[in-house]
Order: sequence, then C-alpha cells, then structure tokens
Amino acid sequence: MRIDKWLWAARFFKTRTLAVDEIQKGRVQVNGIDCKPAREIRVGDRIAMRQGQMPRTVVVEGLSPQRGPAPVAQQLYRETEESLALRQSIAERNRMAPEPAQAIAHGRPTKRDRRLLEQAREDSGDWGSRWSASLPD
Repeated sequence: MRIDKWLWAARFFKTRTLAVDEIQKGRVQVNGIDCKPAREIRVGDRIAMRQGQMPRTVVVEGLSPQRGPAPVAQQLYRETEESLALRQSIAERNRMAPEPAQAIAHGRPTKRDRRLLEQAREDSGDWGSRWSASLPD
C-alpha cells in the first residue's frame, strides 16, 4: 500500500494531497529513510513524521485501502513509547513557556480594525487635528 494513501486512511492528514505535500517536504520517513509518496509500506514498518510542531513515530499495525471512522483508523498504527514521551514533554514545555509567535491570534488588522484604531486616535485628544507637536505662538 502507498504511504500517502495509508497516512490519509489512518487520519494523519485530511487529504491525500496534504500527505503528499508533507512527504515531498521531507517530513515523513519510513524506517529512518526519506521516502516518496508512492513508497510501499508493510505491517511492521516504522514511520516518523511531523504534524505541525509535534513529531510522531508510529509502527504500522494494519493496512486499509479506504478511510474509515477514527476508532478504526487508530487500529492501523501504534505510537511508540519514545514518541509519546517526547510529545508529552513538548506539550508540557509549551504549556509552561509558550512560544511568543504562537500567541499572536491575528495577523494584520482588518479594515474595520484600522478604522477603530484611527477613531481611537482621534478621540484620544486634540492631537489628530494638529500637524506638529509644538505649541502655537
């Protein structure tokens, strides 16, 4: 079975296209070797991948040509103990000291946000109508 199809069937990725993209970026290894989307996998193969910032290592327990419900998909693999411990330590570290870049909930202000900021500047005093900070003579 192709690895991209298995990753999709095991519900690691929402679509096969996303799985192919991650494989081509080098974020998925089979038995410690980078692979291509058409790589054939077998029961017992060890797959290391990154989902977002979380690394995962799983052992293939079963093959399924179709995507099923989550409980069935979870029976297709077994996550290694090292992987579970690493994910827990990363989650704990992120909980104690979160990454500052991830705290930014929004990107650039929207048009509405910019209007509200401009209105707040105008309402904060008479500085909006003045062109200089110097006092008039």
